Amino acid sequence: MFPGGQPDLSQLMKQAQEMQQQLVAAQEELAATEVIGTAGGGLVSATMTGDGELTALTIAPAAVDPADIETLQDLVVAAVRDAKRTADELAASAMGPLAGGLGGPGGGLGLPGF
Repeated sequence: MFPGGQPDLSQLMKQAQEMQQQLVAAQEELAATEVIGTAGGGLVSATMTGDGELTALTIAPAAVDPADIETLQDLVVAAVRDAKRTADELAASAMGPLAGGLGGPGGGLGLPGF
């Protein structure tokens, strides 16, 4: 059943509250952190918060060729994808320790099925 007998519900509630506070703090930190993705050797850059909100897009004049809009569009998409990948890595790094859950092997509440 449980090592040492029944689980201490007050301890589980305390752990849940602590984890909730850590989660909120990590989310706030992600929202305040900016990452930059680039494409075309820096011709296009996308700035995004750690929680995935696109906040800026910069396009160098050299990237603008009215006869070749498709390349510019591709560069914009690539820069946004690069920023999103970086933001996702940042989020995984910040939230990873919290994703393990509360106690118990494999995370969760240490209760069967949780």
